[in-house]
Order: sequence, then structure tokens, then C-alpha cells
Amino acid sequence: MRRGRRPEPGGWNPFAVEVEAIEASVAALKARGAPFRNDIVVGPGGRQVLCEDPSGNAVELFQRA
Repeated sequence: MRRGRRPEPGGWNPFAVEVEAIEASVAALKARGAPFRNDIVVGPGGRQVLCEDPSGNAVELFQRA
């Protein structure tokens, strides 16, 4: 992860939310102050990014390829 952050108990098992447009979703969440653990990652199955809910739990946003 960015900044060398390491997994720690209680917040590294995300659930995924599928989105239609990941950039728009990220922009909307950032505008509301949501923290992100990384930048958008592109892979063969699609694009993903991890943000945090108000309790610090990981939430993955996923857009299919």
C-alpha cells in the first residue's frame, strides 16, 4: 500500500461494491472527505480502489473490464 501501510487486525477484509464509473465514484467520495488507501489499480478483470468507511473499515470499489 501507499505510504508503506501494513495490514492490521479489524480492517483489511474489504467487501466490494460494483460501480459503473469508478473515477466518478472516487471523485464523489473524495468530495465528501472519504479517505482512500490506494490509487485506482487496473487489472485484467477490471479496476479497483480501496476506500474507508467512517469506522476505518476497507470498502473496495470495483468496475468490471
